[in-house]
Parts: sequence; C-alpha cells; structure tokens
Amino acid sequence: MHFVTISRKLGTGGTAIAHRVADELGYRFYDAEVIDQTAKRMGFMESFKEVDERAPSFFRRAFSQQPSIALDRLFSVVYELAKEGDAVFLGRGSHFLLQAFGCGLHVRITACRETRIQNLVARGYERDAAAKAIDESDHERGAFIKFAFGLDWDQCELYDIVLNMDKLSVDLAVDTVTFMARSAHIRACSVNALRSIEMLGLGYRAEAAIKEAGLAFGPGTNVTVEIVEPGAVRLGGTVGGAAGKRRAEEVVKRVKGVRVVDNQIRVIPGDRHA
Repeated sequence: MHFVTISRKLGTGGTAIAHRVADELGYRFYDAEVIDQTAKRMGFMESFKEVDERAPSFFRRAFSQQPSIALDRLFSVVYELAKEGDAVFLGRGSHFLLQAFGCGLHVRITACRETRIQNLVARGYERDAAAKAIDESDHERGAFIKFAFGLDWDQCELYDIVLNMDKLSVDLAVDTVTFMARSAHIRACSVNALRSIEMLGLGYRAEAAIKEAGLAFGPGTNVTVEIVEPGAVRLGGTVGGAAGKRRAEEVVKRVKGVRVVDNQIRVIPGDRHA
C-alpha cells in the first residue's frame, strides 16, 4: 500500500497532474470534493466550513473551540481514507498528515507567478482577475497550513520532489511522479503503519468529540484522550464532578470506531472546603 500526496499552487496544472497520476497508478483519488463528501457521511460537514483551506480569524481562534474541532475532524477524515490504501491525495494538508510514513511520496507543484497567470488566462480568466485569484489563493492556503501545522508550505524540505512547471509539460510531470511512486525506494506501508493510521484517525475523532462537549478545557475540567490500540480509548485528566466523568465516557463511546473506553478521569470537586 502506498500514498502520493500532491500540494499545488493555483494555476500550475497540479489538479490535472494529480488526476492523471491516480489514473496511471490505478490509485483512488481524494481531492477536496471527495474528502468533503466523506466528512458529510461522517456527520462532520458543518465543522469543515470552519477550515476550508483557509485559516479562521484571530478572534474565532481565540474565543472558540470550533476551529480546533474542525481541524481534528479534517485530520480524522484524511486518516480514515488513508487506511484504505493506494491513494493520491490532493491538498487538505494531506502531505503533512502522512509525512511520517515511509510509504508516501510527497510532491509539490509550483511555477512562477507569470506562468500561473498565463495558465489561468488560457482557462478564461481576465488577467487582473487571474492575478487576484492567485494572490488570494496563495494567502489563504499558506495561512491554513501555518494555522493547522505551524509550517511554511513553501518550505521545499517538506516534499520529496518539487516540480517547477515553468519548463515542464503535464505529461512529463505525470511521468516523473509515477516513475518515483513505483520506485523500490518508496516502501509499501507496513502493518504497523496501517495500525498507526487507524489509531490517529480515531484519536482525532475522539478529541473532537470531547472538545465539542466542552470537556477539554474549563474550570476544573481537562479531559485527555489516548488511543491504546485500535478501538480502545483511555480517558485521563480531571473533571469537577462524577457527572462530568460519566458524560465524557458516554461522549467517546458514541464516536465511530470506539469499542472500549478505559475511564481514568479523576474527579476533583470545585471547592474542597465547601
């Protein structure tokens, strides 16, 4: 089982390259549309509106848990799809989420601003509109990656290969990526890697549920989530009463993929001198 993740800038032909690579390799293709459809099936679509490849406002991040919940759910969906194997992921931060696994090839598609403008003009944009769309896209996608992962998406060391489309055709880019993806140096995912992917997805789903229930942070409340093995969740931290401890367990038991909950939450009364 292997992954190819493709990060592209608007106007580089990256979407067409990603589609072609998936077809050539016979892999599943996951772009924003497919990921959003999966999120909808999992009941997460409202959350995704918070982080549609753009960072939420400062005030939204500072005074609401919703952006953090949305990220947890986005990450869980990517891992849910990844565990099915042999896939090309386009965008949604997939290159960062799957970077730790040796079975992935991480590709960056870029080009100079003028090339990108010309490509959009060829697609029917007015030149000024193309330039504006490129600037807005770069800002929003870059801000999303900074918000979600604390990284600069232009940092070339984050990718296995960076393709500058100023001198490359789509055909050559596709041939290059598929050749690398088939290389013996890109190892198949081990059983342990698949297990880790499944556990990561479950962990993010459980954490989102705890945050949405208001049990992650608050006066006397700090519930933590640990995935012990696939399907097994250990809850830790503190709550202010027995009802909160029971509620946390009930919330997590409703999360898809949870089989058993080990509730180790400590109850600390709000006023010990009362």
